[in-house]
Amino acid sequence: MQDNRVSKPMLSAEQAVLQMLSEVAPLTQTISVPISAALDRVLAQPVVSGINVPGYDNAAMDGYALRAAEVAPGQPLTVAGVALAGHAFTDRVPAGSCVRITTGAVMPAGLDSVVMQEQVELTQTDLQQQLVCQLVPSPGEHVRRAGEDIAKGAAVFAAGHKLRPADVGLLASIGIANVKVRRQLKVAICSSGDELVPPGQSLPDGHIYDSNRYVIAAMLYRLGVEVIDLGLLPDDPKAIEQVFTQAMTQADVLITSAGVSVGEADYTRQILHKLGQINFWQVAIKPGKPFAFGKLNSCWFFGLPGNPVAAVVTLEQLVQPVLRKLSGETVTANVKLLSAECEVPLKKQPGRMDFQRGWYWQGETGLKVKTLGSQSSGMLSSIANANCYIVLERDSSSLPAGETVSILPFSNLLR
Repeated sequence: MQDNRVSKPMLSAEQAVLQMLSEVAPLTQTISVPISAALDRVLAQPVVSGINVPGYDNAAMDGYALRAAEVAPGQPLTVAGVALAGHAFTDRVPAGSCVRITTGAVMPAGLDSVVMQEQVELTQTDLQQQLVCQLVPSPGEHVRRAGEDIAKGAAVFAAGHKLRPADVGLLASIGIANVKVRRQLKVAICSSGDELVPPGQSLPDGHIYDSNRYVIAAMLYRLGVEVIDLGLLPDDPKAIEQVFTQAMTQADVLITSAGVSVGEADYTRQILHKLGQINFWQVAIKPGKPFAFGKLNSCWFFGLPGNPVAAVVTLEQLVQPVLRKLSGETVTANVKLLSAECEVPLKKQPGRMDFQRGWYWQGETGLKVKTLGSQSSGMLSSIANANCYIVLERDSSSLPAGETVSILPFSNLLR
């Protein structure tokens, strides 16, 4: 099988994402789900509205529906009736008359405007109620026209759109009860290393608790994928091969943590080379250089570094867009960066793009940012206490305080 780790230089983060996006294709299987279960699912086909929203001309305010042309200073109008939401006024409205109307009620036939109730003076006689408008309305004022929000036949969502909370409400507003979506992506995860111990157990000397599997799973849940936890793997080639074989039959994607560097006990890369292919390994980012991308038959493989921060950074920056494309989302590799003044000096060596953990806020003269303590890739607290990355380009060097830097606010995977 293919192993390109020797002959090719390290890819940049952008090159790595573009290459992975070019090689993967979205899932093709679809299912129909009720909209109550559609949040964060990816549409498999476009949604077109079968109705107008609103379905009829209606009042945008509580007030009085009338003909704008009949309003004149000091000229009274007779109140002919009441139109309520869900209870339309269907009688003919005589000339010189108006109708009391509530928000959302159907506009009576022949009337074209609504004057707010605060802008009229009412008088009551034994026989009728009259009003005088304090201003002259324009035709159509405070009236929501049929189809103003969504017109019948209009495209509401494109295929590949990931449904947000407001989107679910919009589907309900056009009467759609079920939508066709891509099936959930199945992502298997595991951590490897003899030094790892599950949380809740006693910690022998020379061991650490496995945090990577838990933070990776939490981030994946935010993506809306189905997580298959394959547990902790020892530094044993046979055990690793067995789990890889299991993932090949159960999952669309396998994500491992640790085992893709050059250590003597890093068997993950060896087993991947035996069972499948390595498309590339090592990316010019910090933290996260030992990152592998490959395939096990039809199961895509992502090998994350073992250091917790490096695992988080590579999952968010490199793996996230690829998983979204596999899930059927329409994605690009473009990253939207903001500019901020850095209040502390930054240390950096040229050679790799650096994702330093920071905290940004709105200052009096613009965005401000600072790093949060140690930038060690083994200190997960530097992610937990941050809200952004300070992104330093591959060829940049250390910077003094006061320089303008690029920042990338955390995505919803970390917020």
